[in-house]
Amino acid sequence: MNLLERLTKETLLADGAMGTMLHSRGISFDKCFDELNLTQPEAVAEVHRAYVESGAQLILTNTFGANRFKLGKHGLAKQVVEINRAGVELARRVAAASSKEVLVAGDVGPLGVRIAPFGRVQPEQARAAFVEQISALCEAGADLIVIETMNDLYEIKEAVKAEKEACSLLVVASVTFTRDDRTVLGDDPMKVARTLKEAGADVIGVNCSGGPTQLLRLLKQMVQAVPDGKFWVKPNAGWPEQAPLDAIVVTAAAAPVPSEITPSRRAFITAATCGESASTVSGLTRSRSAPSRSCTSSIRCGGTRTPWFAKVP
Repeated sequence: MNLLERLTKETLLADGAMGTMLHSRGISFDKCFDELNLTQPEAVAEVHRAYVESGAQLILTNTFGANRFKLGKHGLAKQVVEINRAGVELARRVAAASSKEVLVAGDVGPLGVRIAPFGRVQPEQARAAFVEQISALCEAGADLIVIETMNDLYEIKEAVKAEKEACSLLVVASVTFTRDDRTVLGDDPMKVARTLKEAGADVIGVNCSGGPTQLLRLLKQMVQAVPDGKFWVKPNAGWPEQAPLDAIVVTAAAAPVPSEITPSRRAFITAATCGESASTVSGLTRSRSAPSRSCTSSIRCGGTRTPWFAKVP
C-alpha cells in the first residue's frame, strides 16, 4: 500500500516543532538550526526520538531552512546537499532504531526571499533552489516531501513544480495564514486549496497560523473548495510574539480548542508546530484511542483540553 492509499484509510499523526525543542535544549535562535545536522547531530536526533516515543508516525527532517538562500546568510550555501542529506539520515536512523513504522518527510520551507512579481528573484531561480534541496532529500531516502509555512502562492507553485521535476515522491503543500484568514498576499483559503490542487500537490496543507481553532475554520473552507482532497493540518500553539531579549513567546489561543473534529473516514495528516512539543504529540496519541477523555494539545483553555484533529464536516 502506498502512502496516498494509506491516507484513504487512516489519520496519520506527525511530529511537532523542531525549533521549539532545540531552543528548549539551550540552542539560540541566532544559530542555523539546519547546520546542527552536521555540528550537533545528537541534539537533532534527541528531538526526533522524543517525538517517535510520544507516538508520532511521521517525522520531518531538520531541513526547514536548508536552501541556498537561507544557508547563504550563514556562509553555508555550498553545503545544501550535505546538510539535507544529513537531515534525512538522522531521521532515518532514529526511525529504524525505534522498531516502529515511522515515515520520514523531507521538510522544505520558504526560500526567505521574495519571488517576482513581488521581489527580485525570478521564478526559474526559485525553482532551481528548490530542485537542489528536494533532490538531496529524495536521494537521501525521504519517504515524502513536505513544503510548508508558505505564504506566497507564486513561491509554493514553484516549489511543487520543483518537487515534480526532482523526484516522484508524494508531496504535501502547506500554507500559513494571517489573523484575517488570508495569506500575507491576500489569498483566501478556497483559492489556496484550488491553486495547490491544480499545481499538483498530493496533499493540501495548512500550518502554523493562530492555532487549532483558526485552522479548523480554514480547513473547512479548503475542504469545501476541494471536496476530494487529502489534508495536512499542523497548528501553532498560538500567535508568536516578540519578547524582551529577542525571545519568541507563543501565546496560547484564547478560544476553546474545537472538539467537533474526531477521527473519521476523511484522510488527514495531523500534527503540531511552533510552540508545541513532544508532550503535545503524546496527548494527541492518547486522544486517538480515547478522544473524550484525553488531552490533545498543549493549549489549555478554561482548565480543559479537547481534541482538535480529524473529521471536517
